[in-house]
Amino acid sequence: MSIRYLRLSDDDLHLFNEGRHRRLYHKLGARLGEAEGTAGAFFGVWAPDAERVSVVGDFNGWDETSHPLHPRASSGIWEGFVPGVEKGMNYKFRVASRLGGYRVSKADPFAVLAETPPKTASVVWDLAYDWGDGAWMAGRGRANSRHAPISIYEVHLGSWRRVPEEGWRSLSYREMAPRLASYVKEAGFTHVEFLPVMEHPFFGSWGYLTTSYFAPSSRFGTPQDFMFLVDHLHRNGIGVILDWVPSHFPRDEHGLAFFDGTHLFEHADPRLGFHPDWNSAIFNFGRNEVRSFLLSSAMFWLDVYHADGLRVDAVASMLYRDYSRRPGEWIPNVHGGRENLEAIDFLRRLNEDVYREYPDVQMFAEESTAWPLVSRPTSVGGLGFGFKWDMGWMHDTLAFLAKDPVHRKYHHDLMTFRFLYAFNENFVLPLSHDEAVHEKGSLLGKMPGDDWRKRANLRLLFGVQFAHPGKKLVFMGGEFGQGREWNHDGSLDWDLLGLPEHEGIRRWVADLNRLLRTEPALHERDSDPDGFEWVDCRDVDHSIFAFLRRDAARTRPVLAVFNFTPVPRFGYRVGVPEGGAWVERLNGDSVHYGGNGMGNLGEVEAEDRPFHGRPFSLALTLPPLAAVFFTSRSLISS
Repeated sequence: MSIRYLRLSDDDLHLFNEGRHRRLYHKLGARLGEAEGTAGAFFGVWAPDAERVSVVGDFNGWDETSHPLHPRASSGIWEGFVPGVEKGMNYKFRVASRLGGYRVSKADPFAVLAETPPKTASVVWDLAYDWGDGAWMAGRGRANSRHAPISIYEVHLGSWRRVPEEGWRSLSYREMAPRLASYVKEAGFTHVEFLPVMEHPFFGSWGYLTTSYFAPSSRFGTPQDFMFLVDHLHRNGIGVILDWVPSHFPRDEHGLAFFDGTHLFEHADPRLGFHPDWNSAIFNFGRNEVRSFLLSSAMFWLDVYHADGLRVDAVASMLYRDYSRRPGEWIPNVHGGRENLEAIDFLRRLNEDVYREYPDVQMFAEESTAWPLVSRPTSVGGLGFGFKWDMGWMHDTLAFLAKDPVHRKYHHDLMTFRFLYAFNENFVLPLSHDEAVHEKGSLLGKMPGDDWRKRANLRLLFGVQFAHPGKKLVFMGGEFGQGREWNHDGSLDWDLLGLPEHEGIRRWVADLNRLLRTEPALHERDSDPDGFEWVDCRDVDHSIFAFLRRDAARTRPVLAVFNFTPVPRFGYRVGVPEGGAWVERLNGDSVHYGGNGMGNLGEVEAEDRPFHGRPFSLALTLPPLAAVFFTSRSLISS
């Protein structure tokens, strides 16, 4: 597959100016080609308030007088052909503004490759690649369905694994491909989510301060190298989700900010165009050409890189004009409210366009407020996302588990409150990178008690996550109990897997993933209240919870029971809907995972003794600080 350069038509200009163009990357930027039999490159850039624009680069000694571009009528687009340009040459646009004598050299907003930071030029490149993931692409709708088992492994490319023999450098895209695919398959995850791969000048931003919305970071290789990574994951049955940041962008001089001597991509008024949290610029979602730029970026990663979904970062900051602002620091909308009407309209258009063309992918919102209908169709007033991160579940669950077990009975509601809203949205349950940085410590480090209790509590946390309705997300390192906080300049502590207690945590997560895949009750009805039944949420004194998960056919329930204290419980009675033997499918206290080995000897016979409003009951051994999963033997055999 390769991306062709196509000249801008009048229809293109019309769609661009209306904010409805979805594939500007075919028309703008730098594209290798021929004009009148001469090889070179076509260039195009939007700079409506420029007096002059020229292309400078390796091919002309960076001389701004050599290759001027020409305005396309009154569209604000400058274009031209430069002979002799070859793949791999560096370039920028030299912009002379009509306003204030502003002169600047800008990277190409549509560049498909950038120089490796701290260098800032764009690179002429092609996007030809021979994909081999046809089987995955043909069937990925099933893997991405909201009824499918979705378990996401969140990865930062630069620090997942490094090469100590070579100065602890990061792996390249191609080096990572077989290693990551093998590890993810063994751990049982269904998808990988990459923190933003789009080029960013500051490595410490983890990609969230994006300067190139069409270029994967050259720190790890070429566009084809990144395609190889996605292709290899697909060939191994692993989906790929990309973080994407349309909310804001950095103000580096070579980037989008103040592009043509005006606030072209961002608002001029800092009450609208400056983000106080990140010292960055906010896109002007009310400007049609900016909407076309962002829509084209989203479609680009789906079109060209076969992404299976986009996770849209910082949606809350887009929805509210007063986000992180004090009174007087923001401007109300036309109705006097705090809602960012232009951003809301953009998000709806984005999701409508994506799902219209790619009904087999998913759009994920990182949205941290109670904004309604985030993952509901735009036709009923929703934002149109497929899923929303459940930040409330994450905060409440971590807060509960951080408490000493003796105090947990006083905070019982932290574990039950979620079910007042659990089915209002299609949720992902995130244990993400945000919980392992900024002196928050690692997941393991948040757990109370001595080393054994910390590990038991962490296994219990994962047990809760995988039992609860909602898709799963785990940030790298958490799955084996990394003890220190994540450091983007280092590597994960892979040597810990040589210790049985950490390998045990990894095995627990892998087995949870396998149970998730094999038991429809744990994934088919994640967003359906009929797929969940409390058995007992009232045992405050013992901090024990029990519930049933139901599959679509209601024939294969899974019973999950949790003991949040270090005290084992014997003969603990739990009501069940079926008689016969109930098999202990997973036990977080198994010695296989680093526990004590206390359990139910493989299965428990249901007694004809009604309990918890159900016709049968089990007398269980509940190990300390552990999750235990059961299914009926008769249902397994059937």
